[in-house]
Amino acid sequence: MTRNVPANLHDQIRQEILLARERVYHFGQPTPLEKIIVPGGPEIWVKREDLSPIKAYKWRGAANRMATLTDLEAARGVVTASAGNHAQGVALAAKKLGIRARVYMPRSTPKVKQDAVLAHGMEYVSIHLTGDSYDDAVQAAREDEAATKALYIHAYDDLLVMAGQGTLADEIILSGHGPFDVAYLQIGGGGMAAGVSTWLKTYWPGIEIIGVEGEGQASMKAAIEAGEPVTLKQVDLFCDGTAVKRAGDLPFAVCKDTLDRITTVTNAEVTSAIRKLWEGLRCISEPSGAMGLAAALAERDRLAGKKVLVILCGANVDFLQIGRIAQSEGSSTRHSRTLRVRIPEIPGTMRKLMDDCFAGLDITDFQYGKTHNDLAWPAFTLASETADALAAVTAMLDTHDLAWQDITGATDIGFRAIPFRSDLLSNPIFLRLDFYERPGALHDFLEKRVTGNANLAYFNYRQSGERIGRALIGLDFPSSYERDAFLMSLPPQGEGYRLCEALDAATSARLAAAATQ
Repeated sequence: MTRNVPANLHDQIRQEILLARERVYHFGQPTPLEKIIVPGGPEIWVKREDLSPIKAYKWRGAANRMATLTDLEAARGVVTASAGNHAQGVALAAKKLGIRARVYMPRSTPKVKQDAVLAHGMEYVSIHLTGDSYDDAVQAAREDEAATKALYIHAYDDLLVMAGQGTLADEIILSGHGPFDVAYLQIGGGGMAAGVSTWLKTYWPGIEIIGVEGEGQASMKAAIEAGEPVTLKQVDLFCDGTAVKRAGDLPFAVCKDTLDRITTVTNAEVTSAIRKLWEGLRCISEPSGAMGLAAALAERDRLAGKKVLVILCGANVDFLQIGRIAQSEGSSTRHSRTLRVRIPEIPGTMRKLMDDCFAGLDITDFQYGKTHNDLAWPAFTLASETADALAAVTAMLDTHDLAWQDITGATDIGFRAIPFRSDLLSNPIFLRLDFYERPGALHDFLEKRVTGNANLAYFNYRQSGERIGRALIGLDFPSSYERDAFLMSLPPQGEGYRLCEALDAATSARLAAAATQ
């Protein structure tokens, strides 16, 4: 049900932002603005909310709201729901004010955010993990509120919370780096976008303000199109800090007037922006924190000559997630394409394919398993500094009369589901190798080491982001004698590679037997 919205909501937010100036800085200090260099792009300034007390902007709204509690409300304690950052803000304020707080979080909340909540709140805070989404946590927190009469601190649909978030815009106005022509504001429930856009429009009426949402979680865009907040059936969780099914009623009432438009970004674009923040400012952003920059980079052509503002709204990312982000689509600055090619199952054919069609390209991923005696379908992910070089590959494959498929983004490639028939092998051996990350290292190994009757039967390789790429390679031989002779002649280190382990015959046999049939 949509809440009643005050007719003078915009004026109320402005007044409350002024009052919040006095409250929030008892809990934290202003954060800086830094310019990030984008070669050939517009002038972009980043508001570094990752340098705040909780490494995210939400301390502002939580602290402002809790600083206004009456003695009775404080005695009853507070309850809230959060995907992580709002909970840390509540915890920070709870300890500072001596107020008990119960925090409900989805079970999928990153451990780094859970630990941070407890570190900020200490004995004043308890965490309750429930459900699989933010909305599940909200329901549990609301049930707690009804049962205990504790005050519910909303993460975004609250006037004082929105006003607290607006103090970051106040710092931008006072920074001396403005005025800005364009601002990109990420949106989850809309509290930050509402507070910040109101304040920026007040002092710089001509600024263009663009709301940014993830493609699979655009609840504010859906609300504006429908004329009222609507509930999405599901949301993508990659940008977990903005994964909200329904925009807040109060934020919607503000954003429909203050936002010039809303744009959406893909997970790949967000990943690319995370990399840009690392390379430009040496900071690591959580996915939601990079959404504003992702939108600015996607629209850089229309921003030529303009001064652009983005908010790095949080850096509370789980350490393990950093690795997944680095390996995901969009992390590379180069163009890439994944192709599956049909070639004859004949020794030396794989190397010839690289010589004839992939020369000058970097092979960042190579997946192959023997499934047929006469034909092979290896899959290669190729990378280049230019899209034209990749486009030329398919023309070269056609010239050599090789059938191919573009399988960029295919599920089986992403999950490394490599089909493989062990019954087609005679005397296999598996090698664990490292390839030095330079063009031609893989080719050199195949050319100089996989010779004679050695037949490539399995290849699982991808670049790791280190100076080496790791591979598990299966070779098959007509006889055990030839297999053993190959092992005896294989140097532990050679041109472009180093041998980590040669699995013994028994281990190789078990590995082959366990392969997908």
